[in-house]
Amino acid sequence: MNDIMIIDLYYSRNEQAIKETDIKYGKLCFNLADNILRNHQDSEECVNDTFLGAWNSIPPQKPENLPVYLGKITRNLALNRYKRNSAVKRGSGQVEIALSELENCIPDQTGVDKTVEEKLLAAAINRFLHTQSKIKRNIFVRRYWYLYSIKEIADAYEMSESKVKSVLFRMRYELKEHLVKEEVL
Repeated sequence: MNDIMIIDLYYSRNEQAIKETDIKYGKLCFNLADNILRNHQDSEECVNDTFLGAWNSIPPQKPENLPVYLGKITRNLALNRYKRNSAVKRGSGQVEIALSELENCIPDQTGVDKTVEEKLLAAAINRFLHTQSKIKRNIFVRRYWYLYSIKEIADAYEMSESKVKSVLFRMRYELKEHLVKEEVL
């Protein structure tokens, strides 16, 4: 079933929407949650909460890209659960490590203009990523969106961990320069 049909099921309040979402995107959502939580049961609960979140938000929302929409819900739920679960013990600290790597590149955002600034930042990061090779983009997204460990990325791309670290280090440096150039920083 394609995404438009699944969204139509949500709009008609047909419970089949959740089944079809699970069939098509359940594994993606689980992997995303599990990369953050590193706990099978918590990850499953997060996926179930994602489906409930989609059910409650579609309608009125009509996502243009269903897997990205579901991924964002899953990621936010998993990060919130991670914070509640004393994360270092349960997740080997991978989330904190990955996010701390980006601290020097991305400004802390607070205040009234937060949403606008976040959208500008996301657009600037996307423009930066489009200037990179496909493999670099994938490494960056796996690390900082899906929160894969360095080892998992190295294994996936048959690289050494030091090579992955080096690629990410250079990309963070280039990203910071890009954000300064675009006056986001």
